[in-house]
Amino acid sequence: MPVEITWWGHATCTVEDSGVRLLTDPLFARRLAHLRRRRGAVPPPEAVVADAVLVSHLHSDHLHLPSLARLAPGTRLLVPRGARRAVPGLARVARLRALAVTELAAGEEVDVRDGVRVRAVPARHDGRRLPFGPHLCPALGYVVRGAERTYFAGDTGLFDTMAEEVGPVDVALLPVGGWGPYLGPGHLDAGRAAQALARLAPAAAVPVHYGTYWPLGMDAVRPHEFHAPGEEFERLARSFAPKVTVRVPRHGERVRLP
Repeated sequence: MPVEITWWGHATCTVEDSGVRLLTDPLFARRLAHLRRRRGAVPPPEAVVADAVLVSHLHSDHLHLPSLARLAPGTRLLVPRGARRAVPGLARVARLRALAVTELAAGEEVDVRDGVRVRAVPARHDGRRLPFGPHLCPALGYVVRGAERTYFAGDTGLFDTMAEEVGPVDVALLPVGGWGPYLGPGHLDAGRAAQALARLAPAAAVPVHYGTYWPLGMDAVRPHEFHAPGEEFERLARSFAPKVTVRVPRHGERVRLP
């Protein structure tokens, strides 16, 4: 049974495998601090429905408390180990919404439902709750294993042992941009994501983490960094990993892979 991916924008995706729904880094806001949503509607109510939610790290565009507060009571929430200590508001939201929070470190895995398992894998990214949080929680990626093996990278830079630490995967959801005109360390742009794709060698890939949020008042500053990363990743992937099928969905579009 193929896996189905719905990209809601930024790093937020629904992964459907073997009848199990997993939601990644939910961000359902029109505006977040100095960022506004410039492309794609705010996801509809059905986007919130999930058997488990995967949070890759503590930055507020990935661990967004108002979005987590929309989850149905009893939803399983997987977060980096130490997240509740680092973000006191997470414990309050989990208590109010009766969320089942599981903290994971890289290498640990859990059963979700019906034989679908999730394994936490390393990422190379500053996992702190910015701007002042102590570095208590390393950032994670996740591999969902059901009928297929789907890698959600969260936010990460390219690192030498990526393929070894992630392991074999069938589908890769790779960040290819960001929310501003410049990417700092610990991120993939389209070129580095294509290099990561060559190392991981999945059957299929989807670019994420681009083309959704942009700082207020900066529409004219390097606009190609907002619009172009998805298509640029698809173009570069043909050179770096020609055997990999790349799909570039529109916001809210569901694609079947591999």
